[in-house]
This record gives sequence, structure tokens and C-alpha cells, in this order.
Amino acid sequence: MSSGIQIKPKTAVQKSKTSPLPHSPQPATKPKPSDKLNPKTIDPFGAYSRPASAFAAIYAKGGIPCRLVHGSVKHRLQWECLPETVPFDPLLVTLAEGLRETKHPYTFVSKEGFKELLMIDGATEKAVPLLPRLVPVLKAALAHSDDEVFGRGLDALVQLSAVVGPSLNDHLKHLLTNLSRRLMNKKFREKITAALQKLEQYGGKAATAIIKSKIPTYCSVSS
Repeated sequence: MSSGIQIKPKTAVQKSKTSPLPHSPQPATKPKPSDKLNPKTIDPFGAYSRPASAFAAIYAKGGIPCRLVHGSVKHRLQWECLPETVPFDPLLVTLAEGLRETKHPYTFVSKEGFKELLMIDGATEKAVPLLPRLVPVLKAALAHSDDEVFGRGLDALVQLSAVVGPSLNDHLKHLLTNLSRRLMNKKFREKITAALQKLEQYGGKAATAIIKSKIPTYCSVSS
């Protein structure tokens, strides 16, 4: 004898309520506002913390014993010790390499440091042994596409010639090719001509002969 209670089968709607839902991928999390203020993969100081050149790296580590001092009229260098006590090797070569820099303060430090180091007493004896290493560096500056770099290289060459004199003659031919090319440019003609005249003055007749052989169009002061 039945109890009279009938159990109705579950409808499709009821089954759907009790059956587990299929797994669906979680929506991507939106970035938090704080993420913009605290990026994990971007170093806002990266461009400044990684020096762009060997000279900049040496300067940042204190390998150049002088610093730029900003003046109201013009800038100057402040040496951490007397320039007379600074070893030319490798500082003079390092400063020459810095002549190819194009950013401040490296441009000023390299140019002024090179000039001031050559002005000390006894600079000739210290600079002459470094000529085989200095000449390729100056040659690279003279070959640079940047006009200001070329100008600094030319000034440094004249300064070096004034200190080492005829000792530069053996290396002169390696430097004159780039001067010959720029001599065709009206913008540099006067400056290069004046520099060649200085090289003649400091290097003597041997320098004059070398310059004439490498730059036939040059009008020597001794002509």
C-alpha cells in the first residue's frame, strides 16, 4: 500500500541550479592606481645611473681628480690635489678620450683638464712618453662628425705640440689627413690654417716638410 506521496522528477531548471557550473577563466586584474606610482620594471633614474661612456663612468667613480665649478661669468675646474702631483699616465690619455664627449659637464672637464695638465712644470717629460697613446685618441677626435668635438681635438693638438715640440713630428702624418679634409670647408679653413702654422712653429722645419707633403694645398708660413 502506497503512502500516497508521489516524488516528482527534477526538472531541467532544478537540475541546472544544483549542477556545478563549468569553469570559466578569471577576468584579468586591473592595474591599481598605486602601480603607476611604483612601477616594477621601469627605473626613472636609469638614464642617469648608467653612464653612456667610459669617460663618464670614470668621472662618476671619481677617477678624474677635478670637478666643474659653476661661476657667475664662466666655469672653472677645481682640482682635488695639485695638478703637479697627478700622474699623467693614465690621466692625460683619459682626458684626451673625453674630448669626444658631447654632453655637459664632460665636454668642459676633458677640455680644461687636458689644457691645465699640460701647463704644469715638467709637462714635457711626462707627456712625450705618452705620445703613442695620445695620437690615436686625438686622431679619433679630429675624425669625429661633431664640429665641436673636432674643434676641441684641434685645440688639444696645438696645446700638445706646444709642450712636446718636435717630438710630435714622428706622429704628425697620422693626424694631418683629417685636417686636410676639413680644410676644404670654409667654416674650418681659418682655424685649421692657424693650427698648422702653430705646428710648424713648434715642430720646426721637419714639421713644415711633413705638412707640405700631406697637405699640398696648404700655404706654409715659411713659403
